[in-house]
Amino acid sequence: MTFSKILVYVETSEDSPAEHSLELIWKARELASKADMSVEAVLVGHGVFDIAREVTYRGVSKVHVVDNPRLATYSLIPYTTAIAEVIKKTEPEIALFSATVIGRELAPRVAARLKTGITADCTDVDIGSWVDPSTGRKYEKVLYQIRPTYGGEIMAAIVTPSHRPQMATVRPGLFPIPPRDTSRSGEIVGWNIEIADEEFSKIEVLEVRREQRKVDLKSAKLIVSGGRGCGLKGLELVRELAEVLGGEVGASRAAVDSGWISYDHQVGLTGQTVKPEVYIAIGISGAVQHVVGMKDSKIVIAINKDPDAPIFRVTDYGIVGDLFVVVPKLIEKLKRR
Repeated sequence: MTFSKILVYVETSEDSPAEHSLELIWKARELASKADMSVEAVLVGHGVFDIAREVTYRGVSKVHVVDNPRLATYSLIPYTTAIAEVIKKTEPEIALFSATVIGRELAPRVAARLKTGITADCTDVDIGSWVDPSTGRKYEKVLYQIRPTYGGEIMAAIVTPSHRPQMATVRPGLFPIPPRDTSRSGEIVGWNIEIADEEFSKIEVLEVRREQRKVDLKSAKLIVSGGRGCGLKGLELVRELAEVLGGEVGASRAAVDSGWISYDHQVGLTGQTVKPEVYIAIGISGAVQHVVGMKDSKIVIAINKDPDAPIFRVTDYGIVGDLFVVVPKLIEKLKRR
């Protein structure tokens, strides 16, 4: 039987596959199991064959490697050529990229080279059949590319049934990392892709600076987040509650845009995606953009004076009340304990 495939672009981080790329492999494997497909990966750089072997331990059947000393440092145009050529030669049904800074600029250029469509910043992807309502034609192995639209008011499922590969960038932090199993034996294939000298000359990398995120909410077990309803004064209570509980401080985009707290704390579609044991939302209305970033939290608690706030639709426990009354009482009782 001939298996069609899903191809995942794997980014690297300090001589290892990036965590967000491993998450995407987990999702690709889930899709592949539904549609009788295989999962393969493409890796670009220099001296990356050991990283490729690590990728096979995560359940990828084949890793396509473009290894070239001139590709040691990421450069947009040469990387676009390398990945586009591998995709042309391997002909996957689906090509997935992480919606990182690199993925967001690289994937659409690859799609343009391949003359196919792409959906950016998906919060989920699925696979199945699709019937064209105008012709009645049925398509198989269609990638459902799911993301918020109309300002986050609805979740749209986008399909590109008649073009291959189907492409999407998917937000990091949404899926688990597949377990490492050294008994797995995937194939590693090296590709010699010709890249013209002028492609390297179009962009010159002068320096690489790695900036660490000041606040890593992704690994936090407990997060207390404040929104527009808090104001600057209310965020002081959010910080105090987080400190008492031993948790991290999060925020909605509205709070960040108001200048009350730095972007490092932002949770949601344009911030960090989090999955803590407990997520406490204070003064947050619950717009789709925010909910997307915290919906996988194990326990969600909301405090809001509006009983009809959308945030209560996704909470396990809701408190309707003035945060300036409720939160100080919570802090007082917790300090006593």
